[in-house]
Amino acid sequence: MLEIGASCLVLTALLAYLNHRFIGLPIAIGVMVSALLLSLGLVGLDALGVASALRQYEESLVHSIDFSAVLIQGMLSLLLFAGALHVDLTELKEYRWQVAALAVFSTVLSTAAVGFGTWFALPWVGLHLPLIYCLLFGALISPTDPIAVMGILKTAGAPRNLELVIAGESLFNDGVGVVIFSLLLGMLASGATPTFEQSSLLLIREAGGGLMFGLVLGYITFWLLRSVDNYQVEVLLTLAAVTGGYSLASRLHVSGPLAMVVVGLIVGNGGRALAMSDTTRQYIDLFWELIDEILNAVLFVLIGMEVLLVTFSVSIFVAAAVAIIVTLAARALTVGLPVSLMKRAFNLPKGAGWVLTWGGLRGGISVALAISLPAGPARDTVLAMTYCIVVFSILVQGLTIGRVVRRAVT
Repeated sequence: MLEIGASCLVLTALLAYLNHRFIGLPIAIGVMVSALLLSLGLVGLDALGVASALRQYEESLVHSIDFSAVLIQGMLSLLLFAGALHVDLTELKEYRWQVAALAVFSTVLSTAAVGFGTWFALPWVGLHLPLIYCLLFGALISPTDPIAVMGILKTAGAPRNLELVIAGESLFNDGVGVVIFSLLLGMLASGATPTFEQSSLLLIREAGGGLMFGLVLGYITFWLLRSVDNYQVEVLLTLAAVTGGYSLASRLHVSGPLAMVVVGLIVGNGGRALAMSDTTRQYIDLFWELIDEILNAVLFVLIGMEVLLVTFSVSIFVAAAVAIIVTLAARALTVGLPVSLMKRAFNLPKGAGWVLTWGGLRGGISVALAISLPAGPARDTVLAMTYCIVVFSILVQGLTIGRVVRRAVT
């Protein structure tokens, strides 16, 4: 385990250095591109009979890492808390209904649109995927990835209110997407279709329970922070709240991601203003900023390396192109169109619908959910399509979102 962690950190550090010195892309995109090119380069050299030992080492390293467990059970809690820590709750309250509508209703509608869209379109390119797998694909690809979104938004230059809505949606829609995914996965395993009452109860228990648990944990953490004035202890308290709270949420069968977002909002707003000295605030900000940057870089390197686990073919590439079109169209219909038509209700700048459509980035969470599907040809197809969409999302959408913002909003 130590060797695996050391290998990932060393590789991430080297790729981050190369990107900073010679490539100059945003660090998340730069290290992912570098890892992807390195992996594909080793595959090419191995095919030529060169560097086969390096190819075998990287492949064994990738196979030894349970990407789904590392992200969902390890990194996600830390990254979500770090992302929510700097969201202004006062500003977010002004757009709470807009964020809730996008995070809940648009995610549900997008799941159906992507699921039925791919089920209808894939046979035209010679691929047949069962409807349940198409819907699972819709559930895992519809939520925007807060890690990718918030990392790219820093350089996009979007107006503050639009940036707030995009960030808020991405922080909350993952909990909804995971609940829908779990519901469909249970349906696949049992072969039974859950009733509306069962689905509603699961959503209330997972999502509502996660929000309530986050409120309780957040205020306990706030009280503990307020009762001491020692930055070492207070940093440890925030770290314990995130790691221990996420683990307890899993035991209670409530949404850990939503709970961590709520805890981050409470600590980052009430805790920052009323429970921390200037020294503590400085150290907590620095600590969580470093955690965010380091884990982000490691995560995007792992995404680049995961290409070795994906089985590609000409038909898969064609299917992935179709899936990209379907996913973007679903995003436009369920997010971009409502925002454009209901300008007064959403209270966002002109062109916000275009930015929200193109800024709906997908990342490691989608890949992790795809990997967690039962092994088989259908899972391989879903994983390949998901991986292609994530790479397209981060490289194409991520690198051009700033240009879209400048053209659409200004």
